[in-house]
Amino acid sequence: MTRREIDYAWHLPELMARRHIRKAKDLALLQERGITLTVNAVWRIVNQDPERVSLKVLAALCDVLDVTPNDLITFTAHDTATVRTKRRAGSRADGIPDIRDHKPVRARIIDDDQ
Repeated sequence: MTRREIDYAWHLPELMARRHIRKAKDLALLQERGITLTVNAVWRIVNQDPERVSLKVLAALCDVLDVTPNDLITFTAHDTATVRTKRRAGSRADGIPDIRDHKPVRARIIDDDQ
């Protein structure tokens, strides 16, 4: 079974720009839909990719901007190599050789007096 890595893109700033909504505080339209958020919370939703958004906030954003959730969020998923496969490849992601690929060599102690 392969592992899948999922990534998403948050398109709220672009959608706001298309609707000529310039500032995060202009999303006060959310209050008309029963959503009360602090100014900081609204700023984070607009300027950062949120990891969690309630469905009510998502639905209100879609209603304010007249879009669907598919317009607001897009995601991509792709297979990732497992850790075991990466180790077999012989190098880490940053290009440094993996020390686990090298076997230790037995040390020989030589007496300097001889």
